[in-house]
Formats: sequence, C-alpha cells, structure tokens
Amino acid sequence: MADLTYTQLTKEIADFTTTVIKSSGAIQARAQALDEDARDTNRIAEQIGAMRVDKATIAETRELAKIMAGLSEQAIAYASAGDTTARVAKAAGDQANASHGGFYEAAARSIIGADVYDINREWFRQE
Repeated sequence: MADLTYTQLTKEIADFTTTVIKSSGAIQARAQALDEDARDTNRIAEQIGAMRVDKATIAETRELAKIMAGLSEQAIAYASAGDTTARVAKAAGDQANASHGGFYEAAARSIIGADVYDINREWFRQE
C-alpha cells in the first residue's frame, strides 16, 4: 500500500473541508426552516385558542412548538460545530502546506526522476 502523498493529503483536506461546509450549510438551512415551522405552530396554537378549542389541544400544539424550537436550536448548534470542524480542517491543510509545501515544491522542481520515490526510507535515516 502506497504512503499518502502531499498532493493526496492536500486534496483530501480540501475535499473534506468543502464537504463539511456544504453539509453545515444544509443543516443550517433546515434548522432555520424548522425554526420557522415552530413559530408557525405557535401561532396556530394561539389561533385555535382564540377559536375556543379545548385546552388540551392548545397545550399539545404549544408543546409541539416548543419541541420543534428545541430541535431547531440543537440543529443550529450542530451546524456551528460543523463550521468549527471545517475551520480546523482548513487549518490542518494550511499546516500541511507550511510544513511540507516547501519539500513538495523542491521535489517537483527537481531534475531527479520519479525513481527517487522508490528509495527505502531507512536509507535517509542512516548517518
């Protein structure tokens, strides 16, 4: 099995960051829609209360609105964690570039052929 190359590492990090950002945005959008639905449900509870519907139905509708609002709040927190994960992934990519980018650029500019990559790593560790 081949080792992970610098190019593969940067691509994987970029792909992961993009996926997390897209997913976080989708979660955020659904959480906001759920929050709007919770507000609508609360308004419905008020409207049916004005129609003198039985108190148990009004209470159930209000309880549903509270549950939906809580779900929305938790989904927004989850999406926020996704944003944090994306920032950490980007920072990892930046760190990989800072610590290995110079080596990669030097190897890419090298006049030595691809056969240099077939050298046993232990050879480099010898004194």
